Amino acid sequence: MTGNQQEYYLVSKNAMPEVFLKVIEVKQRLNTGEFNSVNEAVRNVGISRSAYYKYKDSVLPFYEATNGKKVTVLISVENFRGILASVIGKISTSRANILTINQNIPINGVADISISFDTDSMLGTVEDILNDISRVAGVRKCVILSRE
Repeated sequence: MTGNQQEYYLVSKNAMPEVFLKVIEVKQRLNTGEFNSVNEAVRNVGISRSAYYKYKDSVLPFYEATNGKKVTVLISVENFRGILASVIGKISTSRANILTINQNIPINGVADISISFDTDSMLGTVEDILNDISRVAGVRKCVILSRE
């Protein structure tokens, strides 16, 4: 490792110290609006403010490693009227900033849509958005194509 480059590791949740898991929980609860302040959230989860601030920028779920970044998702949908609007609504509800939308012509009743969005001011996580989109009637597949 040279200069200011950081080195990252992918670690199983089961191998992580409990304090890391609690830091992640505090961040998620603050993002969803369950708690309005760090004090309230850390007290409820059971860690100190200093532990939270020490690790908050270093510990995050794999799917959340894109905060402040661009994500492109590929969604395969059945050819229903209004399905694109429903998908866009799910992304918009999370306050993610949609950057591009590309939809292919339906073939055999199924169309592929790629949507790129910025996660900087997003509520919740990318995984939450994927789950919300997957529950839209007519969505067959929703996967992450790329992360920046």
